[in-house]
Amino acid sequence: MESVTLTAPDISCDHCVATVQNAVGKVEGVQDVSAKADTKQVDVTFDNAQTTLDNITKALADAGYPAST
Repeated sequence: MESVTLTAPDISCDHCVATVQNAVGKVEGVQDVSAKADTKQVDVTFDNAQTTLDNITKALADAGYPAST
């Protein structure tokens, strides 16, 4: 397992949080995801044998929330 905290500046409300959590949660290998509008951060725990950080950031970008580490 690997954990990472990403910064997604466009997260601004509870709807954004739900959208981000839903998008990242659908990525195979993601075990846990928690987004916070107040800090604009997304904490993700994932199995790096099943997915990569690139796949997670792509899912965020595709959902309209580009993120960086």
